Amino acid sequence: MSTISFKPKQVTKKITSHLQDRTRDVIMNRFGLTPDAKRKTLEEIGKKYNITRERVRQIEDSALALIKKSSVYKEEQAIFEELKQLIHSLGSIVSESDLLSHVSKDKNTQNHIHFYLELGDYFRKHREDDHFKVRWSVDDEIADKVHDSLKKLFSTLNDEDLVLETEMIKKFFDHMKDVAEHYRNEEIARRWLSMSKTISKNPLGEWGKASSPNVRTRGVKDYAFLVMRKHGSPMHFKEVADAISKTFGRKTHYATCHNELIKDSRFVLVGRGLYALAEWGYKTGIARDVIKDILKREGPLSKEDVVEKVMKERYFKKNTILVNLVNTKFFKKNKNGLYTLA
Repeated sequence: MSTISFKPKQVTKKITSHLQDRTRDVIMNRFGLTPDAKRKTLEEIGKKYNITRERVRQIEDSALALIKKSSVYKEEQAIFEELKQLIHSLGSIVSESDLLSHVSKDKNTQNHIHFYLELGDYFRKHREDDHFKVRWSVDDEIADKVHDSLKKLFSTLNDEDLVLETEMIKKFFDHMKDVAEHYRNEEIARRWLSMSKTISKNPLGEWGKASSPNVRTRGVKDYAFLVMRKHGSPMHFKEVADAISKTFGRKTHYATCHNELIKDSRFVLVGRGLYALAEWGYKTGIARDVIKDILKREGPLSKEDVVEKVMKERYFKKNTILVNLVNTKFFKKNKNGLYTLA
């Protein structure tokens, strides 16, 4: 379903009708305005006419200039005005892919719209760079503010950060000072965020640095991290594999999942086949070692406190902790009945 009121093929036919055959053919092929919707390179067109790439570029440039001088182009200004209003409604600056897919899902229609963007005086093209995808704007002031705010937002993120979308939008608008109220909505913010090449979201819709493995998931271990983080407490590796299959639609074998968890320092084995995230503060080691660490750090503790603190760091049965605690080779009670190191 298209969001425009005009018929692109008819408009293109009109505004290119006065061009010579070869010139028109160059334009049709360069912009993919042919039935196969394929945008041809300068080289491909040069081969067809046995001319250099540079000559093709010259023909293209002079053709665009001729169209802009023609009376039919002036008669069709309403379509350029309509596209200008559309870009305004999308946030005044929008990535090319977002804009074209918003107008139509049909590749041929998208190519015609792209052609009008290149032709129209209202539209400013911003080329792809290290920070942003190709984008089009109709308001320089808004474009500058959006670019600036996205760069500032990126600079506040750590490599491990994962931020819920609503929070990310709030952070973004914190950097976007003095912007008109009608721009302050989630849909426009999402569109602006999606222009960035340095900020992105993972398959669970959480935002962070595009380079982070928590965002750019590259296999079982990254998916495991996301499902465990969402779960919020230790999981058996079979549960993790099942959760990956269910959440991401990726069939994951138990053995593969187990191997990935063992090798990655983000995960800690906290029981038989049971894993936690290292960032939750869980420790590796047998019960005795964990009790030793806690008593070294905390000083004398009651039996109940030892059990509670060990359980926060490792998944042991309560009985396992108590059996270790009464081993007088390693632990003893002081005169207040509290446990200390032997």
